[in-house]
Amino acid sequence: MKVPVPTDIPAAEQLGRVHFVGIGGAALSGLARIMSARGVVVTGSDAADSAMLKQLRAEGITCWVGHDAAHVDGADTVVVSTAIGADNPEVLHAFERGLRVWPRSAAVQSVLLGRDAVVVTGTHGKTTTSSMLATMLLHCGAEPSYAVGSTLAATGRNAAAGTGDIFVVEGDESDAAILVYTPAGAVITNVEVDHLDQFGTAERYAAQFVDFLDRIRPRGFCVLCIDDPGAAALVGPAKERGLCVVTVGRSAAAGLRMLDVRTGPAVGDDGANEFDVDRAGTLLGTVTLRVPGAAYAMDALGALAAGLELGCRWECLVEALADFRGSARRMEWKGVAAGVTVYDSYAHHPTEISGDLAAARTLSGAGRLVVCFQPHLFSRTQEFGAAMGRALAAADEVVVMDVYPAREQPIAGVSGALVADAVTLPTGRVHYEPDQAVVARTVAGLAMPGDLVLTLGAGDVTDIGQQVLDLLAGQEVDQ
Repeated sequence: MKVPVPTDIPAAEQLGRVHFVGIGGAALSGLARIMSARGVVVTGSDAADSAMLKQLRAEGITCWVGHDAAHVDGADTVVVSTAIGADNPEVLHAFERGLRVWPRSAAVQSVLLGRDAVVVTGTHGKTTTSSMLATMLLHCGAEPSYAVGSTLAATGRNAAAGTGDIFVVEGDESDAAILVYTPAGAVITNVEVDHLDQFGTAERYAAQFVDFLDRIRPRGFCVLCIDDPGAAALVGPAKERGLCVVTVGRSAAAGLRMLDVRTGPAVGDDGANEFDVDRAGTLLGTVTLRVPGAAYAMDALGALAAGLELGCRWECLVEALADFRGSARRMEWKGVAAGVTVYDSYAHHPTEISGDLAAARTLSGAGRLVVCFQPHLFSRTQEFGAAMGRALAAADEVVVMDVYPAREQPIAGVSGALVADAVTLPTGRVHYEPDQAVVARTVAGLAMPGDLVLTLGAGDVTDIGQQVLDLLAGQEVDQ
């Protein structure tokens, strides 16, 4: 549900007991961890039990399964996930009692107060970029706080309350949450139309990033990818606002420039990406990444720029990147069975799909690329379904699931078939499978030794990869 942002947002330590409705989600679980670490009494509830709820309980946070008005008793502030419906009994009870009822963005701002926040936002790449930046700052001894949209491989957490002044936060642009924050600096990875269900037009979606520049503190910094037209359009407005603008990209006009990108086997066993970095005509050195794909290399460049602005040494930043092992659901290696390698990724926009398929090609070698894709949101599928299908045509075999609805109600005539019908592969190599119970078996039946299977989407398609591995290993799976 959509909860109004309050005009007054006190620091988290002044909120009393805080109850999170939908605490198992990536954003709210991270906030709960940070508040609890700062001494705030935190509770939460979610519709179903999960590994995340088990982790939070192990950290001393009370988490209930199921929603009940009684869970709110004793709370002073209630933070509500956008996935929660307006008829939720805990939310209704909180309003009846006159409690603070906040959206996620207000809770984020409450933990940012008093810190030098760096907000990483953009249409694509914000989770990876913020994860890289947090990992680099940890490695360089800055002791940052961080809250990102995925679990860091380096820490096993999506959030932590550090002792340092810097706070790295992934800024969600899907609902203009970034307009609530007051950061000391920012990274804007790119700006490409998305979330038309919320904004209506591409112009309104892009306008929030201009407005976001006004939220950055005076004389703060802003890292922009000059290769991306949407982000490049923000350079002028950012300078007009007196911000320190750092441009990154492959373009000769970039302040921090990527040169001579090497990918795949040429990099060697310890890396999937390698590139040189130039700053104002001076070669800073070489960056090696274990994460494949050109899009992830650009994410690393943006994170490097922010790390340098924050005063970290180049050598320390590069050392951290060389050991960066990714974050959950971002080209995440799941395993190997019967000679088939399985990866999982969160890509759900045509540009993200293209980037991850290109990355997968650098890993698949002579094997085929078998992709299982789950469209996310009916509105996004209606708008971008054909483009999703065209992007998927870079695979050898494609299985398209039905739409993962998330917060939306069905739209007449919109299904995964819109995507499957747009995949320009020979007959027999595109498979539309709306019955999720048989998807893993379909994928496992297509895969052959030497193939790479890639599951894609922001929904529960993430479960398919392990099921495929189990089937290939001769084990039965629970559907």
